[in-house]
Amino acid sequence: MMQTRQKLGTITKELRNHAPFTLFGAAMGIVCMLLFKNVGTEVNHRLFQVFHPAHDVLSGIVTASLFKLYKGKKGSFAAILLVGYFGSVGIATLSDCVLPFFGESILGVAIPDHGALHSHDETDDHAHEGQDADHKDENSVGQNTHNHEENADHEHTQESESVEQIYHTRPKLHLGFIEDWYLVNPAALLGIIIAYLWPQTKFPHAGHVLISTWASSFHVLMNTHRELSFVMLIGIFIVLFIAVWLPCCISDIVFPLLFVKSSDDLSHFNHHH
Repeated sequence: MMQTRQKLGTITKELRNHAPFTLFGAAMGIVCMLLFKNVGTEVNHRLFQVFHPAHDVLSGIVTASLFKLYKGKKGSFAAILLVGYFGSVGIATLSDCVLPFFGESILGVAIPDHGALHSHDETDDHAHEGQDADHKDENSVGQNTHNHEENADHEHTQESESVEQIYHTRPKLHLGFIEDWYLVNPAALLGIIIAYLWPQTKFPHAGHVLISTWASSFHVLMNTHRELSFVMLIGIFIVLFIAVWLPCCISDIVFPLLFVKSSDDLSHFNHHH
């Protein structure tokens, strides 16, 4: 009971200590989104393919090295591989993909605003006006009237379908370890190998937070199809904070405490920020 209370106290303390790093990371994520909001979905996907695997490398180093340090010579490579893989890919997927996806769904970033719809309708109107002009040059007045009625019906059908399609746009959950398996899985394996060979390897926690936040930011940008208003940015800031704070703390704090068995080990537990 005393050891459980000590663990809970340590976790609470570390969560509190991690909050400033995560707030800064979330703010940098918003800056990142404002800088890259107009580059297009394809570019945002490419950037996600950079930062998400990088996050997997760091998570693999953290989880596998802590497991190896606590297990010592008793920890086989197979055990380290399994713990490191699920600890890195699982945490990074939760942080960079799953939680941002839920945030996107709640905020409705994938549904264009009325300005985007108006622009879409104007484009369709100009296209149909050009088609009507061509029909006037080629057909008689009576035939043109018939064609105009058909075009009007076709235009109404197309507009209804396009508006319905736009309004039913939903954010897409991009699972890196499946869709970008050729990048994510080798990245996690690289982190595990580094941890196995050099378990004392350290990386600044602020850097870990920034990379995780940027990965989450580009997942949000891949699904964003509306203007980033001030209220929307506040909502995204909260989403980024939660998406980074909880998973990273689970990876860097809760996970290693699972291997702490004695009060002496707990008293020496000190997460390096």
